[in-house]
Amino acid sequence: MVDNKKEQEREELHRAIWSIADDLRGSVDGWDFKSYVLGIMFYRYISENLTNKINEDEIEAGNADFDYTQLSDEDAEQAREDMVNTKGFFILPSELFQNVRKRAKDDENLNMTLESVFRHIEDFAKGSGSEDDFAGLFDDIDVNSNKLGGTVAKRNAKLVKLLDGIGEMNLGDYKDNTIDAFGDAYEFLMSMYASNAGKSGGEFFTPQEVSELLTRIAVVGKTEVNKVYDPACGSGSLLLKAAKILGKDNVRQGFYGQEINITTYNLCRINMFLHDIDYDKFDIAHEDTLISPKHWDDEPFEVIVSNPPYSIKWEGDNNPVLINDPRFSPAGVLAPKSKADLAFIMHSLSWLATNGTAAIVCFPGIMYRGGAEKKIRQYLIDNNFVDCVIQLPDNLFFGTSIATCIMVLKKSKSENSTLFIDASKEFVKITNNNKLAEENINKIVDVFVSREDKQYFSRLVPNSEVAEQNYNLSVSTYVEQEVTREKIDIVKLNAEIKEIVAREQVLRDEIDKIIAEIEVGE
Repeated sequence: MVDNKKEQEREELHRAIWSIADDLRGSVDGWDFKSYVLGIMFYRYISENLTNKINEDEIEAGNADFDYTQLSDEDAEQAREDMVNTKGFFILPSELFQNVRKRAKDDENLNMTLESVFRHIEDFAKGSGSEDDFAGLFDDIDVNSNKLGGTVAKRNAKLVKLLDGIGEMNLGDYKDNTIDAFGDAYEFLMSMYASNAGKSGGEFFTPQEVSELLTRIAVVGKTEVNKVYDPACGSGSLLLKAAKILGKDNVRQGFYGQEINITTYNLCRINMFLHDIDYDKFDIAHEDTLISPKHWDDEPFEVIVSNPPYSIKWEGDNNPVLINDPRFSPAGVLAPKSKADLAFIMHSLSWLATNGTAAIVCFPGIMYRGGAEKKIRQYLIDNNFVDCVIQLPDNLFFGTSIATCIMVLKKSKSENSTLFIDASKEFVKITNNNKLAEENINKIVDVFVSREDKQYFSRLVPNSEVAEQNYNLSVSTYVEQEVTREKIDIVKLNAEIKEIVAREQVLRDEIDKIIAEIEVGE
């Protein structure tokens, strides 16, 4: 029953988002539309979140009829310092989503009103512990963009539709389901527009089920961890999956990530707030992780989960400093300039805690190519850092049909061998895409834990054998493929062919007789 209710709520939410998309169609391209919807949803969320907190405190203090939305800005000022310290942000009553929306239709300067509200929210956080988390957070919601309309009046009409559409979304009781509702809206928008997202940069949105598998593998055997890290965190879905699986309070020192794309970086920070991760429990940075990593002082990390961009270009040995970088120098060689994949692997390994696990989605080519990549694989195997390689099915990711792999890294393994799992057949077909079902995920995780040899599925291989195979880490090298073609009985087949040939001869003779009779008749 609960599940039905949840599905109903989810469908209702998706319908509401489609309806807003319909209203704005043609003026705002999908990827931009996502930023507007999420930004305004975030504005609604923090407005209601703050209002509820202040109202609860006042009602507890005996002020039964108190309503923060009705308070004057002057009277509200006294709560500012306390709210910034506890929640990380503050909004004046006149600037709350609820009140701005109420006045929106009659506000000829709505675009300026919103711009000023967003600036104030950022300004109030300045000088506090949450300053970095709010700086530039609303930059992607350009209320003066021509994409919204050619004139101020047209832009404002679109903004009214946005405020109303998001204001009418049924997000339920905040205590019960807010976070799920926002998370679902976010994921729905991401999948709606995933095919537009950064494909040229080798980036692919990580589907829910792949996130689930990756994170479950990385937290096997743990009920709590010190920190979770993603060096290419995108919108933060993998970090939040760890929060969901372990419980956010069981990640003691919080969630760390770095993202090179400014839009996605902003969405990631918004996503943290939407999932109720407090500002002092996350640290998301913006820069190129390979060249300018921002968390030197926070490593090592007990859990690392990542789906880094596939085969992107990087400076590599064009930059003489990198070969001496402690993250890359142990392998004695840098990942090729045209393929940074193994640079992400080396970075993650370097920042992994001794008792930690890193689970990273990889492009299959890095498992078998020669040159510098082979030398890095040799370093990983000879030092016994590769715990497991999992071959995933093709067509799992939006925007690419590539069959990816997962590489699992550990620094403290008990045996000098590597587990290979062929999960290429573990999927259910949903329209054009394949999807990992719960039973597929369970089957992979179970064998990952047991490390058992299972015919056509998994094999624990001594690292000496991997060395003999030229440090090839492709799963198909070690796990035998099941032959699904029908077995043919050659003796029986020959007998059947003989019979067919004999019958063919009889028919030829019959035809010859008929032709001879016809010719005689003529």
